[in-house]
Amino acid sequence: MQFEYKTKGTCSQMIFFDVDEGKIHNVAFMGGCNGNLQGISKLVEGMDIDEAISRLDGIHCGAKPTSCPDQLANALKKAKAKL
Repeated sequence: MQFEYKTKGTCSQMIFFDVDEGKIHNVAFMGGCNGNLQGISKLVEGMDIDEAISRLDGIHCGAKPTSCPDQLANALKKAKAKL
């Protein structure tokens, strides 16, 4: 199932991803720090949705109360609720 999520409080604006049988695939960020976000996308490829949420949830970027990984965790939580 395909999902898209509008981020809040980060340099990236959108996150696109698929979830198939509880596994994350094809994560792509629009905007943000390209190299870091490509790295995050590769690291979570094929990962169980609950594992990714537990690892990424609550990460801050500098003084910001959120980060791109934290926003991905939020997106995954919303997607999980729809599965």
